[in-house]
Amino acid sequence: MSRIEVKKPSLCTNEPFSTESVSRSLSVLSEIVKSCYGRSGRLKQLHNGMGGYVCTTSQSCVLLGGLSVTHPVLKLLTASVQNHKSRFSDCGLFTAILCCSLVENFRRLNLVSCTVIKISKHLLSLCTDYLKSEACGCRISVDFNSTKTLLCLVRSILTSKPACMLNKKEADYISTLILKAFLLTIPHNVETNVALGKCIIVPVKDKRVADSNLFPGLLIEIPEFEFPKFPVKRVSSSTIKMALFCISMSGDFLGAREGTVMVKHGVSLDSAILDQLLNLSKQMVNDGVGLVVCQKVIHPALKQYLKEQRVITVDRVGIAMMEPLSQMTGSQPIASLHSLSSSCYGSLKDLRTETFASKEFLHLIPHDTLVCSLILCNRNETAWGELKLACETAEHVLLLTVKQPLALLGGGCTETHLASYIRHKSFDMCSSTFKDLCCSPAEYQIVSDAFCCSVESVACCLEHDGGEILIDRHYGHFWSVESGFPSDSDWSNLVLKCGCGICNNQQNLNWCVLQRQCGRFAPKSCYNETCVNSKDDLVLDCFTAKYNGLQVAVETANLILEVSCIIEDQN
Repeated sequence: MSRIEVKKPSLCTNEPFSTESVSRSLSVLSEIVKSCYGRSGRLKQLHNGMGGYVCTTSQSCVLLGGLSVTHPVLKLLTASVQNHKSRFSDCGLFTAILCCSLVENFRRLNLVSCTVIKISKHLLSLCTDYLKSEACGCRISVDFNSTKTLLCLVRSILTSKPACMLNKKEADYISTLILKAFLLTIPHNVETNVALGKCIIVPVKDKRVADSNLFPGLLIEIPEFEFPKFPVKRVSSSTIKMALFCISMSGDFLGAREGTVMVKHGVSLDSAILDQLLNLSKQMVNDGVGLVVCQKVIHPALKQYLKEQRVITVDRVGIAMMEPLSQMTGSQPIASLHSLSSSCYGSLKDLRTETFASKEFLHLIPHDTLVCSLILCNRNETAWGELKLACETAEHVLLLTVKQPLALLGGGCTETHLASYIRHKSFDMCSSTFKDLCCSPAEYQIVSDAFCCSVESVACCLEHDGGEILIDRHYGHFWSVESGFPSDSDWSNLVLKCGCGICNNQQNLNWCVLQRQCGRFAPKSCYNETCVNSKDDLVLDCFTAKYNGLQVAVETANLILEVSCIIEDQN
């Protein structure tokens, strides 16, 4: 009999942020995400207390997933960021840094939480309205007639992940491959319901990044498989009929999960199933099938029979390959061993073998390229894992950009520009706004300054080497200066170009140190279509991801400020 214990009462904590441990934990989390931000961000190594696998990363999805967060408030914060990341793939660190900064800055204000929350919601609406307006000076339109902006968008994502260990040439090459792969997945014929294809990433580790390559169609690794010497059975010179099975063809009796199976005396169940498989094979041969692909296992006798009939068999492809195979060939996954319908077959244009880094691949070449295979190489397993995540993020960002063809200026310029706009806008608020928010002009200004400082603090995290951060009073862009410059230096002699790369030091801009009495000014737009299209090295951010990240950060910070009591079950 188990030991009976008295049930413990729930632990109730009032004003959780009044305890030093919570504030310290939030500060630690804030420093962790801040130090990872940007292309020169510092890497983090994660491992459990018992040792084991060590993960090296600076990406928010891996970082937050590997951290052990115990306090409910921090769990809420990390869960919000992870949910944003799962939906939009990008701007996870931006969201986490901004949320932490807002919570820390708002807590320092000597104002009641409800007043701070009302004002911050109003400031968020000013930000979102501005970002959506045509007058927005920190966003650009993406022209799909040119690949320059799209390449800049992909390259900005790859170069912001230092654990990928890419130099400029490698980043340019992988960016080009990712963009080509994405364009291959867009159907040529636009219909009412457009479905994009899929890019399959094939891992090849311990090889040069320059060895990466893109293949239209699908590559299936075929270990211990020798491509037959006989010509593949074809319907025509450019068509190979294919059958795709999603059930086991090994001869095991898996049809009846429950119930009783009646078998006549002297009848072998295994032989009966094998006979059924052979009859199915004969039908496929008569129908002109040249390729049989199975998600699971094909019986050796079945393979031998089909080989004699000049039919190629590939098994154990796995469930992940089923959707792209069906989409690429038009075949319907077969889930029965009974008579087949001709409508379930698909077709291919050709079959080839490809050898890459001592691996053999069967290359399925479709008639219409909606599926492609990206052989992705990198120096080691850690760098390859980070590069794979970055490529998947870039692919998702391109999809989001197709839906909303806009991009935001990167390199900290959007943050500094937006903060300058809010400072200028909040200074001229009418009295009716203060009445609606139930606050005084002084309270509104205090919260506005804390809000703008939080947004600017995200840009400040891009500098990790002790340099000075400047902002120009014309466009409100981010500029970085290396440390160790003379105090009487002219800023124009120290800066080269702004964070996003659009502005340079030849424009005679009026610079000042960020967050040091720069004054209020209305930042102007520097967007010029000719200027943007002429630059090959712009730093850009996904509009949809950062727009949503801004909302998530502010709303989560407001939610955390509203927490006045935490009840935890101690049993």
